[in-house]
Amino acid sequence: MFDGATLTVVIAAYFLAGLVKGTVGLGLPTVTLSLLVPVVGLAPAIALTLAPTLVTNAWQAVVGGRMRAILERLWPLFLLAVIGTWLGTWVLARADATLLSALLGIALSLYAVYGLVAPPLPEPGRFEPVLTPVVGLLGGLMAGMVGAFLIPGIMYLQALRLQRDELIQTLGMIFFALTIALGAGLTTNQLLTKDLLLLSALAVAPALAGMEFGRRIRQRLSEQRFRKLFFVALLLLGLNMVIRALA
Repeated sequence: MFDGATLTVVIAAYFLAGLVKGTVGLGLPTVTLSLLVPVVGLAPAIALTLAPTLVTNAWQAVVGGRMRAILERLWPLFLLAVIGTWLGTWVLARADATLLSALLGIALSLYAVYGLVAPPLPEPGRFEPVLTPVVGLLGGLMAGMVGAFLIPGIMYLQALRLQRDELIQTLGMIFFALTIALGAGLTTNQLLTKDLLLLSALAVAPALAGMEFGRRIRQRLSEQRFRKLFFVALLLLGLNMVIRALA
């Protein structure tokens, strides 16, 4: 079981991650992984994301009325992402945790740079039927190995130019599906203990509390300014993970 200091860090990390998600609509697993991997290790940090991610994305996945249209268009991405996530957990259970932590840090840093300075990616157009399953598989592998669907998954979904409400529902659906696949993969590879599952469940409350505070911040603070602060912080956290992993 985790000691009091670790429990405090976990609760604080999920409150902060919930605050970010409530303010800008994303970032729960991203923030928690960047904060918790140096404290508890990569595999336990990924396991701790299960319950909060599942709960905070369940409502987001069903609200919006576009589920059928989203599945008709993106079912290959969902299917291959689930398969890729399960395969990624197999790699997580057997690969060097230090190298995977460095890979996560690189992914976080690249996504932060993309969010800060990169122009929007071009729409896939006629290549969408080919790219969608490929991106799903690669994004799923990343999600299973390091807990992050950012590259190329989230970047590709943003390139599809979905309407805001449709994008939010799509993100909720994919995160919900990947969390179930991640839980199954972690269990199969004996990476999900009772203690981790219990602590993951306990982290739901601070995550929801943070989301409520984030919602209130969103009403008073420029979302664009907050997003910029978020990406700067993410870049620093990602670089710190790379340095710590390779030092």
